[in-house]
Amino acid sequence: MVIPDGIKTPSEFYDAYVFDMDGTIYLGDHLLPGAARMIAELRRRDIPVRFLSNNPTKDPEQYAEKLARLGLPTDVADIANTVVTTTAWLKHHHPEAVVFPIAEEPLKRALADAGIRMSEDPEEIDIVIASYDRQFDYRKLQIAFDAIWFHKRAFLIQTNPDRFCPFPGGRGEPDCAAITAAIEACTGTTCRRSLGKPDPIMLRTVMETLPGATVERSVMVGDRLQTDIKMALDTDMVSAVVLTGEATAADVEALPPHLAPTLVLDRIDRLIPAHIWDELGWTESDPA
Repeated sequence: MVIPDGIKTPSEFYDAYVFDMDGTIYLGDHLLPGAARMIAELRRRDIPVRFLSNNPTKDPEQYAEKLARLGLPTDVADIANTVVTTTAWLKHHHPEAVVFPIAEEPLKRALADAGIRMSEDPEEIDIVIASYDRQFDYRKLQIAFDAIWFHKRAFLIQTNPDRFCPFPGGRGEPDCAAITAAIEACTGTTCRRSLGKPDPIMLRTVMETLPGATVERSVMVGDRLQTDIKMALDTDMVSAVVLTGEATAADVEALPPHLAPTLVLDRIDRLIPAHIWDELGWTESDPA
């Protein structure tokens, strides 16, 4: 196997692999090159694999269905996203709070299932949740404004800090950070907590499902430097950026050493050590 300049690959397998999904494993409705054979090889070796996403517009069951449809059958328990982390954080820290989720149905459904009360009455809202909401409108902004600024009783949290969600072909659409910014701008408040990457809560959530693995011997793989890679660095986990989504080789080269990822991959299956590629007879042109 010939490794391109600027690409840094591992020399050994890790104890566990945690993957971002969109831009890392797939883009839109298509697996990225090498994803299928890489996941298959890890599973063949009984190495644990977990999947993370900052996208709160789907619940874990929907992600499991998508991965299965793309040829990667996955247990729901192996998937965590901001629907999971936001609901868990509220249950642990504010179980009696009344919340106003500016969000789509998966998060609302999870909150209801967890017994968390929701309301659109600003006089009883304790927490405003900003999220990725493609039905965001002025009415919702007004409710958040009244609850936080006028009645001075609610505070703001967000499911994830992403500015936009990338689409195939280079297009994208505004994500949660745009809604958070609108609420902050009109109320003068500051978001108190972000419950997606890069907050370590995401990795803590998934590592709890990996009792035999340590942070130091596990790897976080993603395409975003400010979320996936920062989260790994903040938790002392091995980090691997894959150049198939947001981050480019130029972005990585511009990083100071203390912010640089451990591994840099032009395709996801470079996570399999080069000598294993040679043993298995893999090439970059193989359909996978």
